[in-house]
Amino acid sequence: MTTPKSAALSNVGKIRSNNQDSGYAGQQLFVVADGMGGHAGGDVASAIAIRRIRETDKHYTSPGDAEFALQSSLIAANQLLAETVFEHQELTGMGTTVSAMLRVGDSMTIAHIGDSRIYLWRDGELSQITADHTFVQRLVDSGRITPEEAAVHPRRSVLMRVLGDVDAAPEIDTAIIGTQPGDRWLICSDGLSSYLAEDRIVKALAAGLDAEQTTQRLVKETLDHGAPDNVTVVVVDVDDSGDSGVEPAVTVGSASAPLTFEGEAGRKSLRLPTILLHPLKVASTPEDSHFEPESDEYLAELIAEDRRRRRRRRVTWLVAVVVAVAALVTGLFLAYQWTQDHYYVGERSGTVVIYKGVQQTLGPISLSEVHEVTDVRVDDLPNYTQQTVEDTINADSLSDARAIVERLADAVDR
Repeated sequence: MTTPKSAALSNVGKIRSNNQDSGYAGQQLFVVADGMGGHAGGDVASAIAIRRIRETDKHYTSPGDAEFALQSSLIAANQLLAETVFEHQELTGMGTTVSAMLRVGDSMTIAHIGDSRIYLWRDGELSQITADHTFVQRLVDSGRITPEEAAVHPRRSVLMRVLGDVDAAPEIDTAIIGTQPGDRWLICSDGLSSYLAEDRIVKALAAGLDAEQTTQRLVKETLDHGAPDNVTVVVVDVDDSGDSGVEPAVTVGSASAPLTFEGEAGRKSLRLPTILLHPLKVASTPEDSHFEPESDEYLAELIAEDRRRRRRRRVTWLVAVVVAVAALVTGLFLAYQWTQDHYYVGERSGTVVIYKGVQQTLGPISLSEVHEVTDVRVDDLPNYTQQTVEDTINADSLSDARAIVERLADAVDR
């Protein structure tokens, strides 16, 4: 039995009620699409996109021809989505991300829109080939926030580019990247990349498993981590044969099932949706994100909101520091006041004295001081009493300390 050079696997996850992801692994073409639009349309959007794009699974004479064909297929899928919404008004607002690759000899042609991802594992290193089309990625690219801050940013769910009934000519990223024997390519929905740490992805890719076993391991690890979102994975291994495909082709996720449209169909004019539902990372239930067009006004509004959020965070942090410092100072003051209600009898320069405070130091700070100096000399005391005074004698109060001194004076008189 020949070991497959590529594989695709999709899982609904542990919280979602339906799978809005679709994936495809063929002879030359490999695709992941992450649908959005809620229960009514996310699965339909990704399925329509995959079914149209997989028509490009052919041999091409040059990487340039493959790049043109792949880009054209995404534009055609976008048009099909718009036409479907025109025919089925209940699907208004549906859309999908797409990350696709076509292998032509020693080149990999890429087309990408949205926040699904393409990775390349080569010589022990993992590289993210595509860039997320999200608002927080814009902030990261401009140096406004760190990748760690982006992971918990309240606007992390805002997508800036998708296929759907939102733009007749969406901007699609394309590239031609050289590949070589030993390369391992990974395409995944954000159900994997948002929930499974990169070091876990690296371990799975480097484990020496074949493509099918690797997809199974990646999905299993995501499920073990809770997998609240749909997760779809395509793994492609490259050798010197010029062919990385699987025969027969594999379609997974919503594209592998018959298309079903809920509700009554109706015709209406195309319009921009107000919201596209799409799962992003959260602690328990996946968060519904939304699409916003790449307008300067909208970006300016989001950036201004982000500045306000950072100012609020700095003010909150400053207030927290002030409160903490005040609490510390108050605590130290109260503790010091408590020490000043205590007394003990001891010795200084050969004389019996009464100390106010406790017999402790706080770094270089002594927590006691001489309160009264008596005329009783330590040398005049009996030997057994001298040692007791040098070791100090605790008193319950100032009057008790004075009574102790009187008893010591009596001992001298005797």
